[in-house]
Amino acid sequence: MKLLTLNTHSLQEAHYEEKLERFIEAMVQKQPDILALQEVNQSVTAPCADAQLLEGYYPCNGESVTIREDNHAAQTASRLRARGLNYSWTWISAKIGYGKYDEGMALFCKENIAAAESFFISGCQDYNNWKTRKALGILPKGGKDWFYTLHMGWWQDEEEPFAAQWERLAAHLQDKKNDHSNLWLMGDFNSPAQFRGQGYDCIQKSGWYDTYQLAQKKDGGITVRGCIDGWRSFCESETMPDGMRMDHIWCSRSIPVQSSTVIFNGQNEPEVSDHFGVMVKTGITSAP
Repeated sequence: MKLLTLNTHSLQEAHYEEKLERFIEAMVQKQPDILALQEVNQSVTAPCADAQLLEGYYPCNGESVTIREDNHAAQTASRLRARGLNYSWTWISAKIGYGKYDEGMALFCKENIAAAESFFISGCQDYNNWKTRKALGILPKGGKDWFYTLHMGWWQDEEEPFAAQWERLAAHLQDKKNDHSNLWLMGDFNSPAQFRGQGYDCIQKSGWYDTYQLAQKKDGGITVRGCIDGWRSFCESETMPDGMRMDHIWCSRSIPVQSSTVIFNGQNEPEVSDHFGVMVKTGITSAP
């Protein structure tokens, strides 16, 4: 099974159309079983999407949301279909981003989606507050494993600290974690692995397994270079490391992982966002 996660930056990214096409071409080559995306947005003023653009869409929590013509998830699914890849997908919006986008997350699955859920992990639930955070998860048809995409807050944030968001997430998932299936957490955790005593250690001490550490074959793992949005105040007050491994794929169990590879870093596929992606290949044959 192949899993891929990427913080897309989507419509906010310079040269968006060109980078979207590069991303699509890479997906045609890689064909992950599960694709988890963060910072997936749409313009609040764009026209509503037509039925053709919504092909393959599965409403989360059984609720329909307004999906617009320039929705990054819808455009990704449509362009993949045009190249012969029919993914089931779902998308939620958690907040207003940059004052002009409905911003959320998306999940894509090669199998049909049997169930999808979303829930708040932030204490704040104000749609107009950029610190509002949600989790999004799917269960593939015929499967037992749940896959979640996450974009979490910062360890030192006084209003929305990582630790409180993690507690809410862990509490919501506890029953599923006690089950015999695997749970997968994929995304931008804003928790660099090299920062001791913070978010990364918090997750690991909670009994989750970093697939990067489990992988038989791995690269340097760096998913962010330089100073990006959300880290600018840190850059001003601290010595910024050359690179950070803050995008992760965690599993609730210790499972066989063949490889963990950074993608879209300019060496392994062109850069398409201010984050690089992570692709993991496991010893499990398929998502179900």
